Amino acid sequence: MNMKYLLSLFTLTFFSLSLFAQQEKLITETIAYDTIINVSIVKRTVTKTTFLNKKGKEEKTELSAPIEEIVSSEKIIFEDKNKQEKTINEAVSPTGSSPIPAPTTSEETEEASTAIVDRSRPAMAEGTDSKSAEEARKEAAKPSLSVSVIPKSEDEMEEVFKPEEKKMEDYSFPVIDDASRMAATITAIDLKKHLSVLASDAYEGRETGKEGQKKAANYIAEHFAKLGCPDFGEDKTYFQSYPLAAEQWDEISITVNDKSYEYLKDFYSFPSSNRSRGPVERDDVIFLGYGIDDPKYNDYKGVDVKNKVILVYQGEPMDRFQNSYITGKAETSEWTNDWRKKLETARKKGVKTVLLIEKDIPFYVSRYAYQLTEPVLIMDGADPAKKLINSCYISPDVAKEIIGSKYDKVISARDEIRKTGKPKSVKLKSDVTIIQREKKEDVLAENVMGFIRGSDPDVNDETIIITAHYDHLGKRADDIFNGADDNGSGTSAVLEIAEAFAQAKDKGIQPRRSILVIAVSGEEKGLLGSEHYVNNPVFPLEKTVANLNVDMIGRVDEKHLRNPNYVYVIGADRLSTTLDDINKSMNERYTKMELDYTFNERDDPNRFYYRSDHYNFAEKGIPAAFFFSGVHEDYHRATDTYDKIDYKKVERIARLVFMTAWELADREERIEVDRSGE
Repeated sequence: MNMKYLLSLFTLTFFSLSLFAQQEKLITETIAYDTIINVSIVKRTVTKTTFLNKKGKEEKTELSAPIEEIVSSEKIIFEDKNKQEKTINEAVSPTGSSPIPAPTTSEETEEASTAIVDRSRPAMAEGTDSKSAEEARKEAAKPSLSVSVIPKSEDEMEEVFKPEEKKMEDYSFPVIDDASRMAATITAIDLKKHLSVLASDAYEGRETGKEGQKKAANYIAEHFAKLGCPDFGEDKTYFQSYPLAAEQWDEISITVNDKSYEYLKDFYSFPSSNRSRGPVERDDVIFLGYGIDDPKYNDYKGVDVKNKVILVYQGEPMDRFQNSYITGKAETSEWTNDWRKKLETARKKGVKTVLLIEKDIPFYVSRYAYQLTEPVLIMDGADPAKKLINSCYISPDVAKEIIGSKYDKVISARDEIRKTGKPKSVKLKSDVTIIQREKKEDVLAENVMGFIRGSDPDVNDETIIITAHYDHLGKRADDIFNGADDNGSGTSAVLEIAEAFAQAKDKGIQPRRSILVIAVSGEEKGLLGSEHYVNNPVFPLEKTVANLNVDMIGRVDEKHLRNPNYVYVIGADRLSTTLDDINKSMNERYTKMELDYTFNERDDPNRFYYRSDHYNFAEKGIPAAFFFSGVHEDYHRATDTYDKIDYKKVERIARLVFMTAWELADREERIEVDRSGE
């Protein structure tokens, strides 16, 4: 449905006094919203003819049919340009998903970089998605289309139209049995009470290992204590603590032929995927094409790389039709799609360091500023860098200095690879020194557990686990990332769900199996809290029936701006068709929401199935469902605040999760795993 706002501008363009008529053109500009975010400006021209009598007085007026012309069209969310730029600068993106400012590149730098950069594939850095740097930069820099055509001063700036999220209205929830009677105790009012505390400035963004996370953990534990949940955590608490190591660079540098290069300007390197070590000094480097070892294309064949520094392109070789020499199709292989693959292979081959040529250093430094500059948390004793070889992403200028007099030979080798699909290597003579020293700090984080024992002694050793991560991004300078939706909404929901089950137990009507509610931390750092639980379960995993995970359920995404009555369901059918059937049945009978399975598709480019805490349970073979309402403009920004939450929506989704958990816990037969998961 189109909504049209008319801006009428009447301009006298022609005036002719005659015995019979005078004409003037009336021009109307229309801003049309197509499903709210498709915006076009349409110029409409109408000819007005005024007929005069012999005395020159107006006798009648006629308007011609309008002539329309589309002046401009754009797909956007409507907002003021200055505000957009400010918001971009405030974004923090530990997971690489927030917009970033476009870096500037001088013409001289761009021209000098052209030859050495392999443009057959977009440059891909650690953790990047499939969108090229160039596309993402253009998207971030694109100006918004403004209602105000003529620029004005800030004082004169008129209000800009912006689509508003529609909030959940009152809805019918049938109270027809014990389960629904207890679900009805989950209310928007109580959810708001929890969230206004958890997402307050006093909790400082709840970053794992920081003071705000500890405050949130204590708040959650106190809630479980009030419910009468047993304190079976360590030292008779509600906590399951786990050790982490915080890593960041202490000293990092690259020197080539006595020329020093600047970290984050000329090169970057991820502390989480590198081992701390002293200087690596080499007077020879090998250009090794793409650094691939594959049956269809092998850069390593016949080349001695033991203890060598290798210089490689990212991606994989493509023919002149932009088909991969490895896959034979336009689709790229794991050598492009998984950044770890080349580093794991180089380690197995005995390489000392991998230098990857990266055209757009400023872009990726902006995109991954958090991982590159802030301490990165990893599981103590589970350092992923042990499986990888040390690496740095270097600019074309650094690569040219390393290549030196062999520049033409390297370019020729690259072009030959792309032309024939056959590998070529070049030995380079350069003095290269690389220093990568890290500093580490021990950090302790906590999961918080609330347990409600089931009524049937024959099966109450089986548990349904309900999870939500309560950590967020913390503080950056003066900005506090309160994380109201991510994931204060899910945390508040599971607190209310735990309370409803506890009240059922007090009334003697709880379901047969037991319920374990876990507020996990470390999700924003890599699903660390849930990973620790599944590797150190309080209740045996073989006795864990299912996991229901709640993460970001308090807002609406772009797709559902006018329909808040939905929830994305992810993973419910991956391991157990019965779990999915039960959830659908509970929704059909009680909550009647749109269950959107868009992100459940195997080829979902967002890979949400792998990005929240349910995945660690699913990886252990436990049926798991992820409840989610999608991302929005405040995702991972300081503007994700509790005043923007749709509490009725959170209430409705929380009731669905409760009803599904109740059915899983109370049914006669335990659900079975009848699918492989992939």
